[in-house]
Amino acid sequence: MDEPSTFQVSFSHVQLFVDHLDKLSSYQQLQETLNTFYQHHASRSCDDNQFRNQAWEQLPGMGSSPTFVSHGRDIVKQFLAGLGFRITKVGPQRLLVTSKDPRGVQFILTARNTEPISSSSLFTEEKYDRFLRAHDGHLGIGVLGFAVNDLRVILKRYQEKHPKLIDSYQNIGHHVKVLEVYAYYRDNNKQQPDEGTILRFIENSSEDAFYEATGFEEVKSEFHQPTYPAYFDHWVSNVHSRTDFLDILHDTLGFTPKVDFNAGVVAAGEAQIESTVTGNTSLLQTTNPATALRDQSQVYLPINNALSAVGHVHGFLEQLGQGVQHIASRVESLVDFVQQANDHRLALGEGFVFLQIPRSYYGILTSRDLEMEGIIDADLAKKILDALRTENILSKDGAVDLTVDRARISAIIELSISGKESTTMLSEKKEILIERICQSRYRNLLSLLGSHVSEKTYLAIVRNQILVDIQGEDLLYQIFTSNILQKQPNDEAPFLEFIQRVCSERHDENDCPVAIKPGCGGFGIRNFLTLFLSIEVSKAMRAQSDAQAVSDTEAVEYYQAVVDCFTSQLNESDPILTAISNAMTEEGYCEEKINALHLEGGNDAEVEMWKKKGEEAEERKNAGNLALMECSARYNDQMKAIRQARSDSC
Repeated sequence: MDEPSTFQVSFSHVQLFVDHLDKLSSYQQLQETLNTFYQHHASRSCDDNQFRNQAWEQLPGMGSSPTFVSHGRDIVKQFLAGLGFRITKVGPQRLLVTSKDPRGVQFILTARNTEPISSSSLFTEEKYDRFLRAHDGHLGIGVLGFAVNDLRVILKRYQEKHPKLIDSYQNIGHHVKVLEVYAYYRDNNKQQPDEGTILRFIENSSEDAFYEATGFEEVKSEFHQPTYPAYFDHWVSNVHSRTDFLDILHDTLGFTPKVDFNAGVVAAGEAQIESTVTGNTSLLQTTNPATALRDQSQVYLPINNALSAVGHVHGFLEQLGQGVQHIASRVESLVDFVQQANDHRLALGEGFVFLQIPRSYYGILTSRDLEMEGIIDADLAKKILDALRTENILSKDGAVDLTVDRARISAIIELSISGKESTTMLSEKKEILIERICQSRYRNLLSLLGSHVSEKTYLAIVRNQILVDIQGEDLLYQIFTSNILQKQPNDEAPFLEFIQRVCSERHDENDCPVAIKPGCGGFGIRNFLTLFLSIEVSKAMRAQSDAQAVSDTEAVEYYQAVVDCFTSQLNESDPILTAISNAMTEEGYCEEKINALHLEGGNDAEVEMWKKKGEEAEERKNAGNLALMECSARYNDQMKAIRQARSDSC
């Protein structure tokens, strides 16, 4: 392998294959209308979405917004209206969509329509048709583009190790070299390439040179305010053989595994997968969070494969074949980013919806939360809960209304305990009860983040169904859209992820700032299972809604049982995942200390001490993995029983 200092790779762009693109003038008109609209209404709070929706529908050419559905949408309009992205370059039958910072995320959208796509050899009808053939006619993400500093190194490695994966190598224009290779093999014998996904490596003097050489032209784009830049963080593949793809990336790019998620961590009922995050080692050294946010030189490529014939990854592979499952991008403030995306969808009838997360992930209210020894017994606690339910403040599954204020809760408590307790008790204990009721809405997050986050932010996280993970002193916020490029509601399809990494401000023994670690906050080991379960919960909820529409009571009950099963698994798994995450963090910290001691010539006793600590952390991690696998096995059995009962009744 060449030394890391001589070989560099970074994110460039992804290419999406869509079924249709409107005329540029149509999209530009939409952009202008959006800008005009937000000049007048951007400052209104999220509570004014009904007003904003009426104002939007009154604009020329808008009309009333139809009921929002995720499938069959124009992805360009979703980007423009939902996320505030804009079209910044165009070519024949293709567009480049970026966020406010054009050096961040870059989405090339290609359609066939009825015209030839392009004279450029990178954007042809044949490549478009080849992608659709490989994915049984389904749309998706077909190209992952990387910028490199020395293309000859990569070409040589592919020629020596994986020549069958090479698609083309060419010079475009005067300063641009492009290598396209197939990402995966079709078979275990590595004799045939899978033609469904391309890795595109670009060596050029500037990012713009590639677009100029391939026939793109810059177009004027104005971003409304506020809008937020986004930057690529990681790109995820679903494959038949995870180890084969890991070998390819190691042989050609020198990528090495960073994190493994075993079957216990990612199992939802009968569905099981394994996943490995591989990637390079970025040379970036910075203590500036803004620089770390914008950096595109740290490349991570998580890889999933299915271990069972059930679940999303298996369904994706069966229906679409191997391919890119999702694109993850990071932003500076995920709460603001997602709040605006949700506001846009509600006001404009366009944009993205996000996966549904059970409220139990954040916290629910139970009788035990209200009981206080010698003062509030179980009967009185139940009476307060019943009163909260009667007033529609508490749902049947224990979720407290996010909009309720303390005054209303206080009044309900007073009525519930009136005549049963003394005035002294009322004044002393009521505030405690109110606080417990309010904090139940985000209790699980509170145990992770403590008082570092305000109640307003906690409620925004819960309202927008954002996932939160913590690794050491680093935080990770995550959210996942529903499927994109989905023609029919039950089709498997890729999706998008948006994240925020909050890196701890660490200092060394001399009190000097320590460089921010790329990928700080990890990849959400606590949330990996939550994502997996949420995909299944969302599917079951949609199916239940369909059953309710046709008054199929047996199906409604069945899908409710599925939702309950997955939600129970999530609740039981959450503390185990937290323990595993803590052990992994400590294990990594011990490894860092050992490496530092080796470099500094530290004494053997210190090295042995950190080795022992690392081994103890590994034992706790392994114990957690075993507990999680046992938990998954129980819920696997429960799901089998639920499905069998459904089969018997049919």
